[in-house]
Amino acid sequence: MTILEMLRQSALLAVMGMAIVFLFLWIMIICVSVTGVVIRKMGWDKDVADLHVSPSKQSDKTAQSSLIAVISAAVQEYRKTEKGDS
Repeated sequence: MTILEMLRQSALLAVMGMAIVFLFLWIMIICVSVTGVVIRKMGWDKDVADLHVSPSKQSDKTAQSSLIAVISAAVQEYRKTEKGDS
């Protein structure tokens, strides 16, 4: 077997390997797309849609006031312990 024949055979093997991988990835993309369509049609993605609901402004105000209260309490506790250490 000459070097030219071995190079031709290796090139053919490389092209066949890349074609097989490309075909597998193409089939996998089609399967994932079809699965997504089926899940949306069946309504199985409803719980995921509920997670993307933005919180109301009232809960933002409550969370902000709670955060301010927690920070204030932490500062007061820190000042108490610093006065006691001196």
